[in-house]
Amino acid sequence: MANTDQTEKMTSGKGFIAALDQSGGSTPKALRLYGVEESAYGSEDEMFDLIHAMRSRIITSPAFTGDRVVGAILFEQTMDRAIDGIPTATYLWEKCGVVPFLKIDKGLADEADGVKLMKPIPGLDALLSRARAAGIFGTKERSVIDAADESGIRAIVDQQFDLAEQVISHDLMPIVEPEVTISISDKKEAEGILLEQITRRLATLPEGKQVMLKLTLPEVANHYKPLVDDDRVMRVVALSGGYSRDEANERLSQNAGMIASFSRALTEGLTAGQNDDDFNKVIDATIQSIYDASVAG
Repeated sequence: MANTDQTEKMTSGKGFIAALDQSGGSTPKALRLYGVEESAYGSEDEMFDLIHAMRSRIITSPAFTGDRVVGAILFEQTMDRAIDGIPTATYLWEKCGVVPFLKIDKGLADEADGVKLMKPIPGLDALLSRARAAGIFGTKERSVIDAADESGIRAIVDQQFDLAEQVISHDLMPIVEPEVTISISDKKEAEGILLEQITRRLATLPEGKQVMLKLTLPEVANHYKPLVDDDRVMRVVALSGGYSRDEANERLSQNAGMIASFSRALTEGLTAGQNDDDFNKVIDATIQSIYDASVAG
């Protein structure tokens, strides 16, 4: 990767990745949990202004520094906006010491073979070039596994790694995210197939290249340890997937070498109506709890 300091931070830095990448579909729910009802905005632009204000408040909190937060995943509109007059990715790295990533997927296709593949991403090469110019270190791309279907999971991993190779060609680090839904009855079996399929595709990576992996916290502790230990994987990060923060932290602490990349679990307890002191106390305690779980292994 071009930025050796950011590469070092992501490879061995202690802490976790903040997922601040809610997009159009998930933003109303994120705002509602933050105490902002849909009646507070009348257009999509106003909605994104409000979510940017929430993200800016988190990022500018004294608690949000590279000492405990090693990276942050941004939505495209967040990358294109500024914090205190400074482009968001630049602010994250230069002011906070936090490595910036960009969510690039455009949502999910309809389910087939027990999985939801990513929709096509038009104009991806142009977006990746723009991301590099904006100081983005890597990307994140999500698809979903809803059943232990071998052909479906094979297809989802192939799509993820084909896209990862396109990202790598732009000198960016891809975070491959084939999320396993936490509520399915065959979650453990799906995770077994997923490990096999990821291992298969890691073997096809170009020589000397790496990916990151963002995976649902597994049913069996240390199930993904072989991936943590694989030289072709820069980092394995965990998504909270709908678990409460306490349960996500507990599960994470049992998985050596995995670090958090939480979204809803990160913003749990934060509201727009809190004064700055209360807001900063909550985010500080949250960051500390997720940090502790991330370094426990």
